[in-house]
Amino acid sequence: QVQLVESGGGLAQPGGSLRISCAASGFSVEHYSMSWFRQAPGNEREGVACSSGNGDFTDYGGSVKGRFAIIRDNAKNTVYLQMNNLKDTDSAVYYCATGESCWGTEYWGKGTLVSVSS
Repeated sequence: QVQLVESGGGLAQPGGSLRISCAASGFSVEHYSMSWFRQAPGNEREGVACSSGNGDFTDYGGSVKGRFAIIRDNAKNTVYLQMNNLKDTDSAVYYCATGESCWGTEYWGKGTLVSVSS
């Protein structure tokens, strides 16, 4: 049974950093694309970062490019989202997803809340 469990969300200050995690079970992240999405209240869900199954290709949403990084740890079957230089507009529920190709969403996690505020 495929499961994705996000963790590590919380309160961060503008300009600060936070790393959130997505622990996978029921499959190996090494062989599948992994993505992060986010949704703020009143907004549509948007793509934040994705990494192809072999890790050779990554893509980022325009608003986070240069600040966020998607990181794989195949040994732990976990994917991370390293978020630096956080802004108020980064506040959202962050979701992990997996699929056959980058930005694929065959399976979703339940999300973790990130709040950026001074």
